[in-house]
Amino acid sequence: MSRIKSIEIVDFQFDSPNKERTGVGQLITYKKGASIRATKNAIAITTDDGHRGEYVTNWVASPATRGEMDMLAPFMIGRDAMAREEIYDDLKREIRQWSGMGHGPLDIALWDLAGKKYNASISELLGGYRKRLPVYASTYLGDDKAGLNCKEAYADFAEECYALGFRAYKIHGWNDGDARREAQNVLHVAQVVGDRMTLMLDPANQLRKFSDALYVGRACDEGNYFWYEDPMRDNGKSAFMHQKLRGMIKTPLLITEYVRGIEPKADFVMAGGTDFLRVDPEYDHGITGSLRIAHLGEALGLDVEVHACGPAHRHLMSAMRNSNYYELALVGPDCPNMVAPVYTCGYTDQLDCCGADGCVEVPSGPGLGVAYDWDFIRKNAIASRIYD
Repeated sequence: MSRIKSIEIVDFQFDSPNKERTGVGQLITYKKGASIRATKNAIAITTDDGHRGEYVTNWVASPATRGEMDMLAPFMIGRDAMAREEIYDDLKREIRQWSGMGHGPLDIALWDLAGKKYNASISELLGGYRKRLPVYASTYLGDDKAGLNCKEAYADFAEECYALGFRAYKIHGWNDGDARREAQNVLHVAQVVGDRMTLMLDPANQLRKFSDALYVGRACDEGNYFWYEDPMRDNGKSAFMHQKLRGMIKTPLLITEYVRGIEPKADFVMAGGTDFLRVDPEYDHGITGSLRIAHLGEALGLDVEVHACGPAHRHLMSAMRNSNYYELALVGPDCPNMVAPVYTCGYTDQLDCCGADGCVEVPSGPGLGVAYDWDFIRKNAIASRIYD
């Protein structure tokens, strides 16, 4: 038995160029010459027989999530690190009053530990069979300056992505919720690249009224978009509203990014609120929780799309029959993805990760199959804590 001896969580920072925060909260857009100081979390779990599992967050790095990790980590000390199902079940209950997003990174680190113990990739442990995954470029929000500032800029960037090998492209529109501007963008990009690229739209909950969501959805119909994602400021939570919208447009809806875990996602599907399911191993209680959601969709005959990017996301998707695309989020012209520069093994989630076949590869080494630069992490640390 490999009992958990200690859990270390390190918060570290790095500069991400040509970006600024816009509006309220964490929304990010392009700004030439500016820089954002980004914070991520590095987790290391060690066992009494010398095994170690690691993970560096991409999407859940917030003070709230860190608080949840601090809350859950002590409950893992002394547990069998291989008993992921039991740990999942207990932590899921323990975090029931909060978002649950602190659960995912801890579970992923346990999977990394198991893979290293057995000298197998997580994909192999899952029975994964896909070695390369079709990928789409997922844009940053639009701006009003010199990045994605007009429909022509979105189409130009789609052409740039096509030249790099991408055969699918997802638009995140502007933060102001202007339905006419969104619809014009949808139709213009479709006119320019729609015959060569699969297109998706994600307003990121910016549209303010049902009538706006309907108006933009009908533009998606005209542009033959593959899916329409989280359109309105219900924050992706109203099954009733989305069921109504589904009945008035043809484009499939992709909802449930903001609905956490298998039970509420099942309820959302049964209420008729979506055509596709969303899953994220950081958001949805780790790889252990995400597999349940993948199988839920499979049982109902639905596709399940993996949100965002990272090595855990690739391993998960490698074992999913019912998933179409890996999301390279977020990218823009002269605006790199804001993932931590901590890989010493050549792994990347920047625009250059796409092959000529329009795919990314699944890491094949033990565990996550990546090597983290812990010297960089510790050099740039702003806080750390060890539970033992």
